[in-house]
Amino acid sequence: MTFLALDAQKSLYTLQKNQLNFEQTLVISRASYISKEMGIIQETADPTALEQDPTYIQLQTEQEQLEIRKESLDSQVQLLEQEISNLKTAVTNGIKNGCGLNLIGG
Repeated sequence: MTFLALDAQKSLYTLQKNQLNFEQTLVISRASYISKEMGIIQETADPTALEQDPTYIQLQTEQEQLEIRKESLDSQVQLLEQEISNLKTAVTNGIKNGCGLNLIGG
């Protein structure tokens, strides 16, 4: 019956992974928007003035922060995927062992 607890844990990890995937989508969307905004500023501003433009600097900073967040989310998703895979294996083995014991005992 331990495999039922493992399966519940696997479901929880899957839910967490889905939440992280959603956050990844939001981060990617925001980063894309920022890139477009930066492109517009680059097209309209004097290239030497970009280093002084507070809006451009703020967008650059936010883009860097989003990249760091995306990398963190990628890492967390990867870890959860490994845990989910391990739990799937444990659940499958638990079911097989349980069925094997029933056949031996029955």
